[in-house]
Amino acid sequence: MLKRIAVMTSGGDSPGMNAAIRAVVRVAIHEGVEVWGIYNGYAGMYEDKMIKLESRSVGDILHRGGTFLGTARCEVFKTLEGRQKAAENLKRRGIEGVVIIGGDGSLTGAQLLSELGIAVVGLPGTIDNDIWGTDYTIGFDTAINTVVEAINKLRDTASSHGRVMVLEVMGRNSGWIAMTAGLAGGAEQILIPEMTVNLDELCAKLSKSRDAGKKYSIVVVAEGVGSAVTIGEKIAKDTGLDTRVSVLGHIQRGGSPSVFDRILASTLAEHAVMALISGISNVLFGSKNGAVVAIDLVDAIGHKRTIDTSTFRLATLLSK
Repeated sequence: MLKRIAVMTSGGDSPGMNAAIRAVVRVAIHEGVEVWGIYNGYAGMYEDKMIKLESRSVGDILHRGGTFLGTARCEVFKTLEGRQKAAENLKRRGIEGVVIIGGDGSLTGAQLLSELGIAVVGLPGTIDNDIWGTDYTIGFDTAINTVVEAINKLRDTASSHGRVMVLEVMGRNSGWIAMTAGLAGGAEQILIPEMTVNLDELCAKLSKSRDAGKKYSIVVVAEGVGSAVTIGEKIAKDTGLDTRVSVLGHIQRGGSPSVFDRILASTLAEHAVMALISGISNVLFGSKNGAVVAIDLVDAIGHKRTIDTSTFRLATLLSK
């Protein structure tokens, strides 16, 4: 049984990371296991920036977005020498395993770290919802609720002025945010990188909607499709419709986590701790059909989660 573990957050921050850290610390302490926090992800591991955490160390963070441990890029960790130094820092402190909360890049780092004799268990912390093997990632629910709130507000002004509102959301390689928020927000058009985008057809559809009596439209664009500004300019030029563009940006990452994300983070963290201190390594805990599941880490990072085409079809059907 492991007696000293660490927890860290890595990659882009997501609402619910603090809830996960809190659960890791308190579950571990309850089990008689010492917990250390690693500041700024792999950079802190490499630079030996760590602190012992007590139950009170994680008080008053459940409702806070972001991550109080911080997160940062670490190019040197991509080298074998950098990983070896990071692993040596852990071993010198007697840390036998690490709970790593982050996205696909962070989980890839976890797999590489495990090759140096450190037990690792991953938690899917990313707003993109693009981790293979889990239905939901920590932070996704909060992010899409932020986007839906923005759509609701844009709809008010769009209807008042009879405009086309183009909203750019995050999703460089994944359209989960745009698709899910677009469906929930009733967007007329949703553009995601996984589906072929024909801007001429988009403009024709918007013109047809106007001719049919539709006073305004909302277009949600995942950033991976292209610049919403450029798309908005084409819509205005080709259709003559009064068009405005909003880029939501990093506001999607912040904010107090939703009830769903707090519970998801806490539940997955409990399973991660119990697995890690029991000697289980190289797994990722996620949620599948409402149940907690353990996913082989190699499988998780070796596969790409694809878009639910039935959800996209429904969004398209209901937007008519």
